[in-house]
Amino acid sequence: MKIYDDKHIKNVAFVGANKSGKTTLAETMLFEAGLLKRRGSVENKNTVSDYHEIEQERETSIYSTPLHTEWRNYKINIIDTPGLDDFIGEIASTMRVADSVVMVINAQQGAEVGTEIIWNYIDRFSLPTLFAVNQIDHPNADFDESFKSIVDLVGKNVIKIQYPLVVDGAQCIVDVLKMKMYKFGPNGGKPEKLEIPEDQKELANKLQNELVEKAAENDEDLMELYFDKGTLNEDEMREGIKKGMLNNELYPVFCISALNDMGTGRMMGFIDNVTPSSADLKPEQTVEGNELVCQADAPTSLFIFKTLYEPNLGQISFFKVKSGEIKQNDKLENSRNSEIESVNQLFIMDGKNREPVEKLTAGDIGATLKLKYTETNDTLRTKGSEITVKPINFPSPRIHKSVGAQDKNEEEKLNEALKKIKSQDPTVEIKYSKELKQLILSCQGELHLATIDWILKKEYGIKANFEQPKVVYRETIQRSATTSYKHKKQSGGSGQFGEVHIKIEPYFEGMPEPDGFNIRGKEEIELDWGGKLIFYNCIVGGAIDTRYLPAVLKGILEVMEEGPLTGSYARDIRVMLFDGKMHSVDSNDISFKIAGAHAFKDAFLNAKPKLLEPINEITVKVPEEMLGNVMTDLQGRRSIILGMDSDGKYQTIKAKTPLAEMYKYSTTLRSITQGRGSFTTKFSNFELVPNNIQQELTKAIS
Repeated sequence: MKIYDDKHIKNVAFVGANKSGKTTLAETMLFEAGLLKRRGSVENKNTVSDYHEIEQERETSIYSTPLHTEWRNYKINIIDTPGLDDFIGEIASTMRVADSVVMVINAQQGAEVGTEIIWNYIDRFSLPTLFAVNQIDHPNADFDESFKSIVDLVGKNVIKIQYPLVVDGAQCIVDVLKMKMYKFGPNGGKPEKLEIPEDQKELANKLQNELVEKAAENDEDLMELYFDKGTLNEDEMREGIKKGMLNNELYPVFCISALNDMGTGRMMGFIDNVTPSSADLKPEQTVEGNELVCQADAPTSLFIFKTLYEPNLGQISFFKVKSGEIKQNDKLENSRNSEIESVNQLFIMDGKNREPVEKLTAGDIGATLKLKYTETNDTLRTKGSEITVKPINFPSPRIHKSVGAQDKNEEEKLNEALKKIKSQDPTVEIKYSKELKQLILSCQGELHLATIDWILKKEYGIKANFEQPKVVYRETIQRSATTSYKHKKQSGGSGQFGEVHIKIEPYFEGMPEPDGFNIRGKEEIELDWGGKLIFYNCIVGGAIDTRYLPAVLKGILEVMEEGPLTGSYARDIRVMLFDGKMHSVDSNDISFKIAGAHAFKDAFLNAKPKLLEPINEITVKVPEEMLGNVMTDLQGRRSIILGMDSDGKYQTIKAKTPLAEMYKYSTTLRSITQGRGSFTTKFSNFELVPNNIQQELTKAIS
């Protein structure tokens, strides 16, 4: 295969709402370039991109899939992404290696719900973006409304490069950059290139003038040329459009029919000649704070943006060559762990198809097999080059489920399968909760969870149960209490004896030292589960030997690990051990540990014990007209609204919501906003549980 330099490689992400036609467009571009003899279709389950069994079964993209095509001496690397926000992690990894974005719009729907959600996410990456209005030849297509919806979505920097037209029953596209009309046959393919009809010239000239002005705005030299000549030629317009795209001040709009191969070749030519390459983008900052320039003659650095496990191949690592070049059998250092990896195989991937290559250069995308020490987000580099590419910031999980194998003999097999799923999808989190004694799986939503369930069943042969996890409560006290406990056991020979007198109080940061005690020692313990235990030695006159104090403390900590109310961890308590008794023969560590545990438990139950519940900070973004319904739902979940901000047509709500009330929030929000709402959530703090809920919880335990 021909090796392309960094100026002739274009990395393009296809994004858009579900069913907008991204996969069909990718298939058509490969066909148009002659890399496919026959096009597949989503319905026939034979596209290059959607090759996974689950994608074919559901007729929708689940994974981001790298492909490539070659067009007029340029290489275009395409990454076809899912259109559902449950798989936003696939889009996040794609954005990290793309040079530009093609946002595909269904001409029947315009910028629909899925388009809005994805745009709101990718907008933060500030990548050059063009819009492709697809299915222009469909009877229900409405290009003007679609264009208006794009303007509503991204603002007035949207500009028409093309618009559709029907002439004598034939589908045509008027191109105001080239000032030509392309006329297509019933089956699409190569169009007839014609002059613009007389009745369209006024509109075409008007649109071209708008395009010239937009192009000139992005460069002072072009602006001077425009003032001097009153116009710009095609090459000058291309230069201005490219600069406008780089500055996110110009979003070109094209017309296509991916299904019937209309306009795809022209759009590919625009990607070749106008859309930026990696070398055109601003150099990125490395973790070390240096500039990483996309140059072939620099030290080699590869960024691993995606990992897959294929049954017959094992681990596939997808990478972008950020600098330098990579050859087969090169040895590179992993910047995270300093391990040396041998890149023994080098491929260009088109779905499941592998094309071996000997070398890839800066800006290109490739894959290799069976790296031993490397995972997604790692940098492989020339040893000693001190290059670490900044990692992808994957979105935090939004739903949490406890997971277990239906067949208890398969628990270990399930754990191994989940580890592999997580290594492929960093938006999945797997964590064993010692407190809850449950394995917790966290992911993006109900559709994401259904996909994980499918993979476990079909690829690993494991049936799993997914349930709402228990809520992690904490226990504390609200007043002081004093008690004593004597442990005495005699059964012949040495017995057990230990007596302790303690006072316990609620603890808070900065509180004064306790009054009325002769403090001889203080131990401040940061608890693993949050909060503190403060333990004071206030023993006078040697009532208890100091060697028994650690045993008393150990007994207290054991009770705090399984609190007296519900078995939840206890926190934020201080204990004054101020008196007791011991026996010269029968006293020992176990005696004082038991005495300390019983005394603490008795005091705790007399100190007005209280449950604390976890509170999440939640940020919800919803269309303004749906704000009322979302607010009502949040208030029904015992939320405290912290504030609201306007964000264009959206309102952003910040609230604190008890974790116990977040059950199926993802599904509810999707329902009440018709899929247009989105949210993020993270743990905030623990707060007191309302009395009625505490009574229900303690009653359920007893």
